[in-house]
Amino acid sequence: MSEHYFNPKPSSAHDAQSFTYQLPNRTLHFETDSGVFSKSRIDKGTALLMKTLPASFSGRALDLGCGWGALGVWMAAMWPTAQVVMADINERAVHLSTQNLKRNGLSAEVLVSDGLHSISGLFDLIAMNPPIRAGKATIFRLYEQSLKSLHKGGALYIVIQKKQGAESTLSFVRQLVTVASVVEKSGGYWVIRADKHT
Repeated sequence: MSEHYFNPKPSSAHDAQSFTYQLPNRTLHFETDSGVFSKSRIDKGTALLMKTLPASFSGRALDLGCGWGALGVWMAAMWPTAQVVMADINERAVHLSTQNLKRNGLSAEVLVSDGLHSISGLFDLIAMNPPIRAGKATIFRLYEQSLKSLHKGGALYIVIQKKQGAESTLSFVRQLVTVASVVEKSGGYWVIRADKHT
C-alpha cells in the first residue's frame, strides 16, 4: 500500500513528475512528487470542483487540503483579485504548492496546518477535496471547522464520490447549516455546497 498522504512528513522516496493543465486563457504548469494525493494528474474530483466554482470571485478563499496545489493555483489564476490561502498537513505538499505558484507567476498564502488549526481569520469561500483515507472522524472535523471559519454569507464546497460518503457528508453539513445541496454530479462525484446564513 502506498504511503498515507494525510501525513505531516512523508517518508516515501522522491519521484518528481511534471505536467500542464489548460485553462481558457493560459496553461498552468505543475510539478508533483510521491507522498501526495494524485501525483500524476489533476484528479477527476478536483477537476469537477474547478468547473463548479464561480468563474469570478474577489473575496478571501481557502483551498483546504491543497496537496500539490492544483485547486489553489487554479484559484489564484482564475481569481486575480481574491485573497487565496492554501493549507495542508503534509509538508511536502505545501512545498510543492509554493513552488507551483512560483512556477506559474502567481501568489497566495501557503500554510502547513492540520485542518484550520494554524489558520486565522474568516473566509468567504472554502473548497476541499477531503482526505477520505484519513477517516470519517477527520473529514467531519474538517467540515465543521470550515463552516465555523466562514463569514456570514460564505460558502463551503466539497467534492466527494457517492460511494465514499457523499450522502453522509450532505446529511452531516445539513445539521450544521440551514442550506446545503448537491450543485453538480458527474462520474460518481458530487459537489456539495453549504451556505452559512447565520
